[in-house]
Formats: sequence, structure tokens, C-alpha cells
Amino acid sequence: MSTFSPKTGACHCGAVAFEADLPDEIEAHACNCSMCEKVGFEHVIVPRARFRLLRGADKITTYTFGTGVAKHTFCAVCGVKPFYTPRSNPDGVSLNLRCMDRAQFSSVTLTPFDGRNWEKNAGALKHLSAGS
Repeated sequence: MSTFSPKTGACHCGAVAFEADLPDEIEAHACNCSMCEKVGFEHVIVPRARFRLLRGADKITTYTFGTGVAKHTFCAVCGVKPFYTPRSNPDGVSLNLRCMDRAQFSSVTLTPFDGRNWEKNAGALKHLSAGS
């Protein structure tokens, strides 16, 4: 069984910072949907119970579209998206691996995810926000 330890991340300017309990070896997903492809988001989805906002609640702005389930959160100062509530896992949080120092991990596997065909593929991610 994997052991979890706190790993941190932040937006570009540092106004919004988070911590999440993650294993040292992680799998992230590179999605090709219309949003993720444009912003270069690399997903590390965790249960909400393993996520903590360290600072910047007052600096977060939220964008929604389509179904409105996904809550795309951005730093209102620098515009970077360090994490958000994904439509595939509304009970979890998707961390942007690009906003985390990869040296915190002993191994990172980046797996492609076909978000262009979201309806067909989203169920494959559901287990990532289960448990604590």
C-alpha cells in the first residue's frame, strides 16, 4: 500500500497555494479536451479530503461552462489554474501537476486522456476521487 505525504503547489505568483496528501509515485493525466489542451493542464485527481487550500481563497476566480459541474478556478492575480473541481470527479479536486515541483515525487507517469470524447471516457477517472 502506498504511503501518503503532503505535497505542495501554487499558481505562478504564489497568491494561491495548496497542499495535498499524495504518494511519492503518481500518475497524472494529460487531457486533450478543449480546456485542458489550451491551458496545458496535467491532472492529478485526489479526494477532496486529501486537499487543503493553504492561501489565496480571496484570490480565486471561477469559470464554468457547459454543464456547470466543473469549477475551473484561477488565480485572479496571475491567471494560472493550479487546481479545480473536475466534472469527472465533482467530489474531488484535480491538481495541476505543472504547478507542483516534480522533485517532490520519486516517479511521475503522464498518461494521455481522451477528453475530446469525454462522455465515452470520463468513467475511467471516477475511482481517482474515491476514498480518503
